[in-house]
Amino acid sequence: MFDTLSDRLSGIFDKITGRGALSDKDVAEALREVRRALLEADVALEVVKTFTDKVRERAVGAEVVRSVKPGQMVVKIVHDTLVETLGAEASEISLHAAPPVAIMMVGLQGSGKTTTTAKIAKRLSERDKKKVLMASLDTRRPAAQEQLKILGEQISVATLPIVAGQGPVDIARRAQNAAKLGGYDVVMLDTAGRTHIDEPLMIEMEEVKRATNPHEILLVADALTGQDAVNVARSFNERCAVTGIVLTRIDGDGRGGAALSMRAVTGKPIKLIGTGEKIDAIEAFHPSRIADRILGMGDIVSLVEKASEQIDQEKALRTAQKLKKGEFNLEDFAEQLRQMEKIGGMSGIMGMMPGIGKMKKQVAASGIDDRIIKRQLAIISSMTKVEKEKPALMNASRKKRVAAGSGVEVQDVNKLLKMHRQMSDMMKKLGRNKKMAGLFGGGAQPDPAMLEEMQKSGGMPGGMGGMPPGIGGMPSGFPGLPGMGGGGFPGLPGLGRGKKK
Repeated sequence: MFDTLSDRLSGIFDKITGRGALSDKDVAEALREVRRALLEADVALEVVKTFTDKVRERAVGAEVVRSVKPGQMVVKIVHDTLVETLGAEASEISLHAAPPVAIMMVGLQGSGKTTTTAKIAKRLSERDKKKVLMASLDTRRPAAQEQLKILGEQISVATLPIVAGQGPVDIARRAQNAAKLGGYDVVMLDTAGRTHIDEPLMIEMEEVKRATNPHEILLVADALTGQDAVNVARSFNERCAVTGIVLTRIDGDGRGGAALSMRAVTGKPIKLIGTGEKIDAIEAFHPSRIADRILGMGDIVSLVEKASEQIDQEKALRTAQKLKKGEFNLEDFAEQLRQMEKIGGMSGIMGMMPGIGKMKKQVAASGIDDRIIKRQLAIISSMTKVEKEKPALMNASRKKRVAAGSGVEVQDVNKLLKMHRQMSDMMKKLGRNKKMAGLFGGGAQPDPAMLEEMQKSGGMPGGMGGMPPGIGGMPSGFPGLPGMGGGGFPGLPGLGRGKKK
C-alpha cells in the first residue's frame, strides 16, 4: 500500500549533507521532494501543508549529532511527524461499557463494511473470547443480510434472524434486545451504504445512532479511495461523530494517502486495517510501525506478533525438538512452508524486513516470491509417504515422477532436496554443539567460533534464511525463508548473511 510513498521518500534524505545545524536550504530542498511525494501518494493538500510546516519548524536549526548523518536526522524528524500525523499510539476497539456493547459500522457501499464486520466479530470472538451477535441493517442492497448470515456461519458467530419488511432502526432495536436476552457481550450493527454521500444516508445513520446509542462508531473506508478520502471522513464524522476508522484493502496497489488524510482531518484514530481478503486478515493499526514501513525501516515487531498468533505452538515445539536431533523430514519442511503462508508468505514477510524496500529490483531479479512456496509444497505433495520420511530414497526415476506430478522440472526437485539436506546437516551440527543450544531457545550463549564459521561459509543454508526455529527471539518453530540463506538469495548481504555473488 505505501510502496509509492516509500519509494519516493527513500532517496530524498541521502542528498542532505553538511555539518553542524541543518540549514534552511537543505531542509527546504528535502521538503520540496517530500511535498511532491505526499501529493503523489494522494495525501490531501491541507494535510501535506500542515505536515511539511511541522517538519520545517522542527528541522531548521536542529543540531546534527556527530555520529548521525544530516539526512538521517531529517529522517528521524519526518518519522516523528509521521507518527504524530497517524496518531501517537495504537488505539484498539473499546469494550469498556455495560454489555451488550454496541458497535455501529458506517461507510460507503463497496468499502467492505460487511466483510469487515465479520472480521472484527471473529477477532473479538477468538482473541478476546467475547460472545458476539451480528446484525445487518442493510435492507437496500440485494442479499446484504444473507451475506452477513453466511459469513457468520463461516466464523461460528451468531447473526440476528432476518425478518422481511423491517426497517434499519427496527432491526437495530431488535438486535439490542436479542443481545441482552441472549447474554451477548457485543452486538455489531452493519449499516447500509451508498455509492456516494447523500442526505437520506446520513439521516438513516443518525436515526440508528439515536435508537441504539452505540459505544463505538467505526468508519470503514477503502484505502484506495485517494483524495476523496478527506470528504468521506469529514462528512461521516460531522454527522455521526465516528469514534474510529478501519481501513480496508491496505494490501492493494493504492498510494496510502488515505491513512494520513483521514486521521489528520477527523482527529479520530485508525483502529484496524484490513490486510487481505481472508476472513482473518485484519490487524491493529500501530502508527509508529506504519511510519517505519513508509520510511523503509521494516516492521519486525508486527512480523513476530503475527507469527505468534498464526503458528501452532505445539507443532512448532515438536519441529524444534526434531531439528535438535537432526530428524527433520520433508513433511516437517512442508509444515514450515505452510506456516510461512499463514503469516503472509514471502511477500508479507519481506515487506516487514528492514531495508527490503531499497532492494526491490534485486529481489525481483532473484525470482523470490510466493510462487516458490507453492512450487515446493506441490513437489512435496507429489511424493509418497515413504519418500517424505526418507528423502535419500529419491533416485532418478522417482525424481522424474515427482517432477511430472507437480508440474516442475527435475532440477527443481533437486534444489528442494538439496535445501532440505543442507538444513538437516546444519541442525545436526547445532544439535551436537551444546554451546549452540541458545539458538533453540535453550538460554545458552551461542559459540562465537561456530557463528564465525557459519558467517564465513555464507551463513545459514538456503531455505533457512538465517533464522532456524527459535533463533533471534523468534518464536520456537518460526519458519525460515526458503532460498534466502547460503547464497540462495544472490547479491543481498544481510539477509541470512547470504554470500554475495
